[in-house]
Amino acid sequence: MQRPVPVAFPPTQLITTSMALAELCARLAHEPFVTIDTEFMRERTYWPELCVVQLGGASDVAVVDAQAEGLDLSPLGHLLANGDVVKVFHAARQDVEIFLLKYGAVPTPMFDTQIAAMVAGFGDQASYDSLARGLAGASIDKAHRFSDWSARPLSEAQVEYAAGDVTHLRVIYQRLTEQLARENRLEWVAAEMAALQDPAGYIQAPETAWERLRPRTTNRRFLGILRAAAAWREREAQRINIPRQRLVKDETLLEIAATTPANAADLARARGISEGFARGKSGVSLLAAIEQARAEPDADLPEVREARPGAAPSPALVSLLKVLLAAKCEAHDVAPKLLANSDDLDRLATEASPDIPALRGWRRVVFGEDALALKEGRLALGVDGRRVKLIASS
Repeated sequence: MQRPVPVAFPPTQLITTSMALAELCARLAHEPFVTIDTEFMRERTYWPELCVVQLGGASDVAVVDAQAEGLDLSPLGHLLANGDVVKVFHAARQDVEIFLLKYGAVPTPMFDTQIAAMVAGFGDQASYDSLARGLAGASIDKAHRFSDWSARPLSEAQVEYAAGDVTHLRVIYQRLTEQLARENRLEWVAAEMAALQDPAGYIQAPETAWERLRPRTTNRRFLGILRAAAAWREREAQRINIPRQRLVKDETLLEIAATTPANAADLARARGISEGFARGKSGVSLLAAIEQARAEPDADLPEVREARPGAAPSPALVSLLKVLLAAKCEAHDVAPKLLANSDDLDRLATEASPDIPALRGWRRVVFGEDALALKEGRLALGVDGRRVKLIASS
């Protein structure tokens, strides 16, 4: 395969004024697509601190200093909402979360080159570096990947590094869409983009935060107190704007749920909780949340999550489904993670027709139908030279 020839891009503009940003966004509004990336800081805060926005067009490469004094970012919001311009990201979720928080809506329409690369056979979670190298013939300088993007002034090297995240992305997008169009897979990507554009996917209710801790217990009272403490942590971290783990660590929440402290002295005995914290405003509100959870009626406590009914999946059948999955991914040049995960395979092995992504849409065509046929004895697996082959049963 011939190595791609690097493309020349327009000079990079550093945008620091409202007028320059408005003029840039007005030009970009007439383009079919715009490449976008962000640089932000989150190490010291709960909410991401937007520092830089990079925008790439046919004749513009711009690095927007989002922290420039007096800068009005509303033209960017209008561009992100413009339904005539495709917004192209790589690994979009964190960027989209920032824009959802700032503008109250996700950019639309969107295209994520990482997801598209999975559909196009570049493996699971292809990195921007690897796609830039393979599709744009570019080498990414990683020296400023961990820069403090909140420090001012931005250096010339930082600006050029940031610009590289949207220049090569234009070539990646164009070459991916050309390949996907040839292979009639643009509709596959469109289905994935619909899920990416659902605002609900970026917002977690504080009352469900406890589920991330994966407690290993069936004690509903424990779960109720953990739910209250985790919801309190989420809201308090948002209020103070510090990372949730810096406020109270996960293991401390689990200890609190087990010991159910009733006063500041009890709370201060938990690992990572100082006496000053326990007696302060945060400690008082945490104890109130615990007390409320302690009085919660049994009927309102979290349900114990039982294992799915029925026998455990046959390891041999799951292994056969894994072989089939690998064979179908090899035949269609699609990333396995995009077709089915281990939970999907377990459910396929134990349930007649489970409600899983692998049995819907294009995934069903590529993998799901054959998976059901294999399970039902209508399909067998064999070997043809060095490849697995599918054999229809008579």
